[in-house]
Amino acid sequence: MNETKVAVVTGGSAGIGEATCRALASDGWEVVVAARRVDRCEALADEIGGRAIHLDVTDPESVAKLNELERVDLLVNNAGGAKGTDYLRDADDADWEWMLETNVMGTMRVTRALYPQLKASEGLVINIGSVAGTDAYKGGSGYNAAKYGLRGMTRAMRREEAENNIRVCEIDPGRVQTDFALNRFSGDEERARKVYEGNVNLTAEDIAEAVRWVASLPKRVNIDTMSIMPVDQADR
Repeated sequence: MNETKVAVVTGGSAGIGEATCRALASDGWEVVVAARRVDRCEALADEIGGRAIHLDVTDPESVAKLNELERVDLLVNNAGGAKGTDYLRDADDADWEWMLETNVMGTMRVTRALYPQLKASEGLVINIGSVAGTDAYKGGSGYNAAKYGLRGMTRAMRREEAENNIRVCEIDPGRVQTDFALNRFSGDEERARKVYEGNVNLTAEDIAEAVRWVASLPKRVNIDTMSIMPVDQADR
């Protein structure tokens, strides 16, 4: 019988997701790399000895295909992101809908789809949140709303599933230098560069190491919430 534990990482094709896939694979997990960019998922899966699956968390039919996975011991809900920095008075409906669909509804859909496997394995769910889910800022109302929502959902699930021995953790990164800002600003490289320029920035590997550590702990241990910030952001 194959006793290798299986981890599913959403948004696994780049950034924190990619680094997480590598970190978990190095610890002996069989990693399912799940994201929209199938070519990148397949390349990474081949490299780390995992599996690739196309996943769009905003598409219920795409999420439903996760039911084909027979075993899941760990779910890392990493898919998410931000759009724009409009003040609330100038809020763009499409941007808000995308942020809520991706960060909140997408996390719900994936977790719900894999719940039977997680219950059977008495598994672990790690949701990648953000310090934006605890500290609002100007121009962040849409992203704040999404990550505050994720935080509430995570805490509710932790309480709901404690009796089923399903552990639920939220990891909240601060400023991490990835393609996050580039995606937020629709490919505007100059605006994205200014987010990180002159600052101390975390790396995707820093967050992946936190995921790896939480996933390595005995089942009796539940890490509720972990905030990780670069030193020059730690006084917020």
